[in-house]
This record gives sequence, structure tokens and C-alpha cells, in this order.
Amino acid sequence: MGSEFRVSCPQHNFTRNPKPKTRNPKPETRNSLQMNKLNQGEVSLEIKNGIATITFFHPAHNSLPGALLKKLAETITATGRHEDIRVIILKSAGERSFCAGASFDELMSIEDFPSGKQFFLGFAQVINACRTCPKLIIGRVQGKAVGGGVGVASAVDYCFATKYASVKLSELAVGIGPFVVGPAVERKIGTAAMSQLAINATEWQPAAWAKEKGLYAEVFDSVGEMDAAIEQLAQKLVASNPEAMRLLKQIFWQGTEHWDELLEKRAEMSGQLVLSDYAKNAIGKFKGK
Repeated sequence: MGSEFRVSCPQHNFTRNPKPKTRNPKPETRNSLQMNKLNQGEVSLEIKNGIATITFFHPAHNSLPGALLKKLAETITATGRHEDIRVIILKSAGERSFCAGASFDELMSIEDFPSGKQFFLGFAQVINACRTCPKLIIGRVQGKAVGGGVGVASAVDYCFATKYASVKLSELAVGIGPFVVGPAVERKIGTAAMSQLAINATEWQPAAWAKEKGLYAEVFDSVGEMDAAIEQLAQKLVASNPEAMRLLKQIFWQGTEHWDELLEKRAEMSGQLVLSDYAKNAIGKFKGK
């Protein structure tokens, strides 16, 4: 229980790309730059004294392309099977952006239904990995959460945040909807609050609102205060009965046993809608802002 090790799962080496020689790069150059962005990011795992900390990072405000979603889901699942781990902390790197949701670069690259469904299944897999993980998961939301980021925050078992952690479900504004993350968000904050976020898709709701609705358990003025509270709770859970915590988690998630099938159907909805001209144009406008 006193051992410590760190595993890094890089998706890219983060070397700086040379500036293009022209202001309007050729299509093949734009495609290669786009693929480069999709391969960026990493998921890391640190285990110390029974506490596992999973950290995800992407340079575009911690947005989540498909490869990163896959690695995050796999890491959560594998960590949950580790016998020496008592509790998991799920966080992102950086200061003011917890997660910007789906990668707009990847959304714009989707050209057929199978690719669209597969991309949105990535969010389903992360949510289901959190749901089925036998360990309690503490969420650490240091900054803004958008779309899929709200879904990730909803899928943890106990979520801490700072006052900077505003939330928004922006999917309707880009021609789709929060179909995949919807069940997790609705389970956490209720149908009325989830509907408010989904319908008023361009407006941020402050962290105080998210706490009032039940998304966040506690909200702090600073990251330092939040991290101290997370450490305190994690230490308490390390000393708790692991079997009792496992059974508690099963009870917390009762009624979600059908989510493998449900979220796949929801991914099909989003995968179809993202192909529409409306969605393509709306995503392009958002990306250009």
C-alpha cells in the first residue's frame, strides 16, 4: 500500500510543427495537421498509498478525440481491477478548462455513419467505465466543463469543483444533442436541470448552480483548497472497508444496468446527426470562433 508508480500513456510527442509556408495550406497539408491534432494528448496514471490518480490532457482545452477517449476508458477499467487501489481520483491537467468535450477537429472529419457512431461511443465507453468500475471515483473539476466534459463530471461518484467550473451542454448549438451524456447528467441533476442545460445550449451555468443541482458536492474558491479537500476525503476512503464501498457503488448505480445498450443507441443518434449539412456548418462556425 505504500508503493508508488507512475504510468504515462502518450498519444503524441508534442513537438512543434513548422509554420506552413502559405496562408492557405493545400488540402493534404490541412488533413495532416488535422490528424496531428487528433493524435495529441495523453492519459496518465499515478498510484500512491491506495489512491489512483488518472489525469487526461489535450492541448485544445482538454477536448477529447476518439483515441484519447479510448485510452481514458481503458485506464479507468484497468485501474478498477487493481487490488491495491482503494479509491480513484479523475482529473484533467491545466488550470481553467476541465474538459471542452468532443474534439471539433474529429467531428468535422466524420464522413460516414459508422465513423460517427464509433466516435460518440467513445464517450459512452468512458461513462460506462466509470459506472462499472468497482472503486469509488472522485472527480476534480478545476475549470469549465462543456458537453462531454459535463458527462464525465456526472459519471464520477463524488465531484469537487472550483468556482471557475461553469458548465454548458452545447451540443444543440452545433446541430446534434447531448444524447450520449444525457443519461449520466440526468441521473445526477434531474430531468428539469438537464433539460435547462440541453435547451439553452449557448449559456454557461455557474459552478454554484451546478452544486445546487447536485453535479458538484463541494465548490471551492481555489484549486489549493479543493485539492486539500480531495486528499482528505481520499484518505478517509482508503481507510474504509473496500467491500462496503463496492456494494455502496452498486447501490448508487442501480437501474443503469441497461446503459451499454442505451448509450449505444444514443451514439447512433449523434452519429447520424453529425453527418447533416446543418451540423457540419454549425461545427465549422463554432470552430472558427
